[in-house]
Amino acid sequence: MPAGGSLSVAGAGSIPTPALAETADSPLARLAELIREAGSVVALTGAGISVPSGIPDFRSPGTGLWRHVNPMEVAHIDAFRSDPERFWGFYGERFAMLDGTRPNDAHRALVAMERHEQLDGVITQNVDMLHRKAGTRELVEVHGSIATCSCQSCSASVSLEQARALAADARDGVPRCASCGEPLKPDVVLFGELLPEQALGRARELCEAAQVLLCIGSSLEVHPVAGLPLLTHQAGGTVAIITQGPTPLDEIAAVRLEGDVEDELRALARALSLS
Repeated sequence: MPAGGSLSVAGAGSIPTPALAETADSPLARLAELIREAGSVVALTGAGISVPSGIPDFRSPGTGLWRHVNPMEVAHIDAFRSDPERFWGFYGERFAMLDGTRPNDAHRALVAMERHEQLDGVITQNVDMLHRKAGTRELVEVHGSIATCSCQSCSASVSLEQARALAADARDGVPRCASCGEPLKPDVVLFGELLPEQALGRARELCEAAQVLLCIGSSLEVHPVAGLPLLTHQAGGTVAIITQGPTPLDEIAAVRLEGDVEDELRALARALSLS
């Protein structure tokens, strides 16, 4: 895969170079060499890549979204069906928190790698649309996206902006379908739901073909996505894990980076001559 060029994204500015030194035998330098030599590189991203954009992850002690609420009570499909008012009370706050968030340098580094033909695609567990906003072209959103909401009764669909307007006008805060009056559901995968078959199939294809899989900002604890790196490993590919804190798959990682995800991706971009 060719390298070179400057790391910049239209409308996003350029990625600043951090004061991190990489020696020739450092894990970062090894990862850059693996990427340069690989025929296929894929990224798998989790909540940690969006934390620098101001979006808290789910499980970090003291800051995670689940520290004060039981996800089974607010983010399960049964919770949506049985108590849409409480469900939308939680998701309304989540959407408000996401409003105005922007991609960070980690997202932009992946875009630069893709544009320089050093990345074949991004598989993300995130629903926050930041990879889309950054400009990733080959994107697999295995947990769906907050971009739209749908009626589970008649399949009518509205944009996130329309759903938020409907919720603001509703006495109980629940956006309802204009056609049948049923509560609208965000087009994200809730606990108790299966992942979209097409998205999961595409993610498996990418991981099975990847010679290098970059696992970025993911705890690798939520299945079936947590099993994707095993597909790469079993096919003879290299797994690199770039996230803070331990994961269940650390033992199969050929490269393990535990620094700040923005710093690590900036440094990787520099090692790949993208900045």
